[in-house]
Amino acid sequence: MNLFYIPDIENSSYLSEEESSHAVRVLRMKSGDRLFAIDGKGGFFEAEIANPYPKHCEINIINKKINFNKRNHYLHIAIAPTKNIERLEWFLEKATEIGIDEITPIICRFSERKNIKNERLEKVIVSAMKQSLKAYLPTLNPLTTFDDFLKNQQENTAKFIAHCYDDEKTLLKNAYQKGNNAVILIGPEGDFSKEEVEKALNNNFKPISLGNSRLRTETAGIVACHTVNLLNE
Repeated sequence: MNLFYIPDIENSSYLSEEESSHAVRVLRMKSGDRLFAIDGKGGFFEAEIANPYPKHCEINIINKKINFNKRNHYLHIAIAPTKNIERLEWFLEKATEIGIDEITPIICRFSERKNIKNERLEKVIVSAMKQSLKAYLPTLNPLTTFDDFLKNQQENTAKFIAHCYDDEKTLLKNAYQKGNNAVILIGPEGDFSKEEVEKALNNNFKPISLGNSRLRTETAGIVACHTVNLLNE
């Protein structure tokens, strides 16, 4: 299936220059060929190529589905960027493939990376969305501090913090209830500080465990993402 991302498809009958080049130059598509497109907002479209221009390929929409494969929950993971940016990109790719709605990179006390380039990360997410046949584009928020993130959380969401201290914790699979919206905090390689954990608990975050193994940051994010999706199957 040839899947293209056209965020403004209902107001524009053209592929972007990058998508046009892929369709015409790489896939050698011609007038009358069918393709499928997503808008990142739940719309899944069947279209036909009208004019195969390599820089401005024109299409006609034939069929449309709304809320394509919409999930019954909303998952938001706030994660500290890894020192090796490729590991963060790997997390974004796999989490998008599994199913996630929002990601917020956070700066913590023990963070080793305190800057990221959202433009590059957005491309990773778009590519993973297309590869996994998703119709919803996860939101990637700007990098923010741990404290600022805590200030902006809604009360009607299940809130969890995963940390490695020997405090009393519940496994995520037992703490999370199917169908609930959730936000999960994942710390940096050096973990959250004790003070950060205390602040999260004071803001109604529940401490959770992701299992007996000590996980890398990006692995912990994937385990949390997969656990919530699996429980909602």
